[in-house]
Amino acid sequence: MKKLEQLYEGKAKKVFLTDDPDVLIVDYKDDATAFNGLKKGTISGKGVVNNRMTNIVFQMLEKKGIPTHYVEELSDRETAVKKVEIVPLEVIIRNVAAGSFSKKLGVEEGTKLLTPTLEFSYKNDELGDPFINSYYALALGLATQEEIDTITKYAFAVNDALKEYFAQANMELIDFKIEFGRFHGQIILADEVSPDTCRLWDMDTHEKLDKDRFRRDLGGVEDAYQEVFKRLGL
Repeated sequence: MKKLEQLYEGKAKKVFLTDDPDVLIVDYKDDATAFNGLKKGTISGKGVVNNRMTNIVFQMLEKKGIPTHYVEELSDRETAVKKVEIVPLEVIIRNVAAGSFSKKLGVEEGTKLLTPTLEFSYKNDELGDPFINSYYALALGLATQEEIDTITKYAFAVNDALKEYFAQANMELIDFKIEFGRFHGQIILADEVSPDTCRLWDMDTHEKLDKDRFRRDLGGVEDAYQEVFKRLGL
């Protein structure tokens, strides 16, 4: 597989074309952003952690019947992935109240939810990724009902798998954001699963081991990412 010109550069990754029209190469950066890009910084080693963790998680999810864009890990920071058309919905699953959920609904952070919740955001940086529901998604042509049903089914299955996976490393999965794409008409999991996209707390101390340390200026950001890396045996 030959790496060709850069297709685009996002907040956390660069994406390159290859000589295979169905495959791209993703290069994970150490750049960090929060609040839709209003806060910017660097988390040393983040790209390596996010690349490796995503690849291990995606391979684990594939074995559980959840199709993903993973093809092959090429280096510490680079991975070959299927070229998908991203469905413009950010899919958020919550197990414990935190972040915007706590603020919007007046629920104390750390409150265990009686059942996992699912929400959609319209993936649009200019609008600040606004909260929408499935009726909005259908009305705007962002996805079909069949696609929404498939995404919903996969999202809850991912949650079940990730909760178990992180619990083995004494980490509680508070919430997470995932994205899906269309690959030859099939809905598959894309983007990443990492401390950038998951809230992870130590099960005993509730210490935050994720990007909240960067968002909230808690310090020890690099150490938190490396701690996740170490606990998962990556």
